[in-house]
Amino acid sequence: MNKKSGKVYLVGAGPGDPGLFTLKGVECMRRADVVVYDYLAGKPLLKYASPAAELIYVGKKGGDHTMRQEDINKLLVDKGLAGHTVTRLKGGDSFIFGRGGEEAMALRQAGVPFEIVPGISSAYSVPAYAGIPVTHRGLTTDVAFITGHEDPTKAESTINWEKLATGVGTLVFLMAVRNLPYIVARLTANGRDPQTPVALIRWGTTPRQETLTGRLSDIVELVKERGFRAPAITIVGEVVRLREKLHWFEDRPLFGRRVVVTRSRAQASDLVEALAEAGAEPVEFPTIKVVPPADGYAQLDAAISRLRKSAETAYDWLVFTSVNGVEHFFSRLGRAGDVRDLKGLKLGAIGPATAAALKSRGLKLDFVPAEYRAEAVVEGLLKQGVKNSRVLIPRAREAREVLPEKLAEAGAEVELATAYETVLDDSGASDMKHMLSRGEIDIITFTSSSTVKNFAALLDGDDFSAIPASVTVACIGPVTAETARELGIRVDMVARDYTIPGLVEALMDGSPGMT
Repeated sequence: MNKKSGKVYLVGAGPGDPGLFTLKGVECMRRADVVVYDYLAGKPLLKYASPAAELIYVGKKGGDHTMRQEDINKLLVDKGLAGHTVTRLKGGDSFIFGRGGEEAMALRQAGVPFEIVPGISSAYSVPAYAGIPVTHRGLTTDVAFITGHEDPTKAESTINWEKLATGVGTLVFLMAVRNLPYIVARLTANGRDPQTPVALIRWGTTPRQETLTGRLSDIVELVKERGFRAPAITIVGEVVRLREKLHWFEDRPLFGRRVVVTRSRAQASDLVEALAEAGAEPVEFPTIKVVPPADGYAQLDAAISRLRKSAETAYDWLVFTSVNGVEHFFSRLGRAGDVRDLKGLKLGAIGPATAAALKSRGLKLDFVPAEYRAEAVVEGLLKQGVKNSRVLIPRAREAREVLPEKLAEAGAEVELATAYETVLDDSGASDMKHMLSRGEIDIITFTSSSTVKNFAALLDGDDFSAIPASVTVACIGPVTAETARELGIRVDMVARDYTIPGLVEALMDGSPGMT
């Protein structure tokens, strides 16, 4: 064994749903210097790679090979011998028609250490997502996984069709769309009943999943009529009938809808997860980036220093209007003191997410409004005795002035401290314009006025013809909706509850523009 060599992890990426990726796989991705990945190894998994990792695509799609298998083997060996930690990411399980064994043999022969990390195979997970168990009591107790890639022009098949056709209850053919006529012909010629149920599942376990069912006698014609294309797997057997009662994945309220998430990438996870849970395909298009103030934290640090001053300069209220404000405030507070400096202050949070961020720090809140409009917030604070009080609001530089102005009008002494600012993120603008023009987007979500403004800027100002009438525009609340309308953006939906869960609930309930 070469002591200077690195190590190669042969990792199964699972069938497509990122949630089915294993914890061991995530660990391997994070430690990798080099990630070598396939077409069917979902791109969402690349987020687990280190920003410094080298990403190498070697995918094979519809017979178009980016790199021959022999060259992939050599690549893994060379990177390993160079001392790198390599994660080889392959769709499904690399030892089930994944050629992982060949790669492992090449590594062994070259003396490169390797480790096998199994993945969830599409052979059984994809049927499960379509409501088809590959075995079922009373129907069949055996299943076979067969390659669908065998060349039908070979003089002699390596598959024992005579025994396979009638000897196994459930047959699962992987990557079999192109060879489907040949497979059907061999099965029926060797005794399989032409009325045997068949299912083809395309893009299984993803929001693009599509299932086609029929019988051996008509499935080839149905595939032609529907234009059903790879990648797909084929299931043959009586278990296919169970789909009528067990289908579930496609029944979720937002199944198959592509929903644009315009939040900053650092804050998008809760909305992305909620949308995915509802069956949607979230398309992350962060229009803003949250960054430190351009002129530094002097203003915020000065306000924090006054927390420990005399009663004449101290604050009575500390009011937060966003999670970002909470995070940046406490980051700076930790440099100069700690939460004990907040003793005696009353704490307010404008919204449940902001309240949760404070509560997670062990803080008790004095005020969280029932409604998240400036007028309602001011009214609630007045009831709490904010009049004639000194109020500190750590917030974004570009935040709206409505709240501090109305508090001042009500008799409070308000001090604003810039805790962060948001800037335009144009990294995905070109891709978004193309997706909109090709009709690949169903819903656009806006969660703040800044996301609307930056989205407008990225779509070249006042020209919003790129947003088709078929696309639903959904806003988290009336303030965000008002900003959108002022910029000429059509608004189809405003959440009744001005929160991320409220926005997702509104999307699931349906609104004008949704079908």
